[in-house]
Amino acid sequence: MRNTKGGVVYRWMMVPVLLLALVMQANSADLPDFTGLVEKYGPAVVNVQATGSSEAQGNPQGQDPNDQQDVPEIFRRFFGPMPQPHGGGGNRVSMGSGFVISADGYVLTNNHVVDGAERVTVRLSDRRELDAKVVGTDAQYDIALLKIEASDLPVVSLGDSKSVKSGQWVVAIGSPFGFDHSVTAGIVSAVGRNFGGADQQYVPFIQTDVPINRGNSGGPLFNLAGQVVGINSQIFSNTGGFMGVSFAIPIDIAMSAVDQIKTTGRVSRGMIGVQIQNVDRENAKALGLPRIGGALVNRITPGSSADKSGVKLGDVILGFGGHEIVSSADLPPLVGSSRPGSKADLSVWRDGKTLTIPVTVGELPADSKALASAPRGGAPVIAANSLGIVVEELTPQQRKEAGIDGDTGVVVTKITGAAARRAAIQPGDVILMIGRKPVTTAADFNAGVNAVKPGDSVMVLVRRDDQTQFLAVTVPKAKSE
Repeated sequence: MRNTKGGVVYRWMMVPVLLLALVMQANSADLPDFTGLVEKYGPAVVNVQATGSSEAQGNPQGQDPNDQQDVPEIFRRFFGPMPQPHGGGGNRVSMGSGFVISADGYVLTNNHVVDGAERVTVRLSDRRELDAKVVGTDAQYDIALLKIEASDLPVVSLGDSKSVKSGQWVVAIGSPFGFDHSVTAGIVSAVGRNFGGADQQYVPFIQTDVPINRGNSGGPLFNLAGQVVGINSQIFSNTGGFMGVSFAIPIDIAMSAVDQIKTTGRVSRGMIGVQIQNVDRENAKALGLPRIGGALVNRITPGSSADKSGVKLGDVILGFGGHEIVSSADLPPLVGSSRPGSKADLSVWRDGKTLTIPVTVGELPADSKALASAPRGGAPVIAANSLGIVVEELTPQQRKEAGIDGDTGVVVTKITGAAARRAAIQPGDVILMIGRKPVTTAADFNAGVNAVKPGDSVMVLVRRDDQTQFLAVTVPKAKSE
């Protein structure tokens, strides 16, 4: 009996081990094998080396471009700079990746890999090194088209980035830290990811967890069918190294830029002429929106498509061309990818109603001029409103320097109310509107605030440091807080 019981116990102890082995075997059978993909399309991936003086490329010798101050928050572009040895004449060498898109020598990479370079060299999979001509670049899409003198080159297969979905397996091939043809894999974490700032605001990035490091920049992102669906461009990092969040430019966006560069030598984008911001809970409450979402219009370019179509300050754009606008960052890629001259319908929330406004898409200028910040001036006016915001009127010269048309605007000189401080209004801000009414004098502003019922919220249009934004402020129930 003892042996029998012992045997039973032993057999029962073996069951979990056997089950685990079976599960592991089944799971391993489900895992993708990337060897065929790499063997077929890996030869089309190249190493890109850009050489230039420190001054020409805009960085001191040896400075890491991942430390650039204009890169938003901790998003980092990631090509690897390699200072030349002593006596190199102050040259810099940056290493990136690229891939061949046509057998006659067209190569696609990132703009920031070759930006400011005096010489670009492409190293092929057969170890040949060829000088490359920069055919054209586009900084907003971060695309560079190169041309090398060669024929019968291996090429990649291009896929449809619109079909990419979260959870799909993807593969990156590139030259991290100069190690050519390194293969890494992961899944798509999200699609349509937008940064929202001036840095590549027109790109709906593909977010992945594929291990990406410096030198991968400009390399292809493949799906399991071996098709390129993106170009690895940026990482999210506070160390400069991989942290599980990387971003690729959709190949559809990139190839649209390539076609335009080949045809016209530049990339054109659509624009409708609005400056926008996100709608938070306080904004939604003040605007009567049933939910948080959309793009709140806080500035309209005079004479622009939006201006001509009747878009107004304080409108919330909920849709563009049949696409829902969940956040303000959703709008620029949709408008930017629209052909100038094409028509689209805007779905707009205004005064408690949803309106449809047809708009003809204009063309984004190559260079946009920023507004001057608004200075202070004039004699202070004592606060005569329930928000405790002291304002004074702007002089014509101040309006001109701030880029303000007409006689609109008052400048904040002092904050005495807690509600205004909570809304982040600051001395030096220029207030352009209260609710939907323009403000031209301190009396206009005070009257507008005092017309709001205590406990309700009001939208205040504020200009600060070249930016215009609506802020929702709740009027206190007491005269002062």
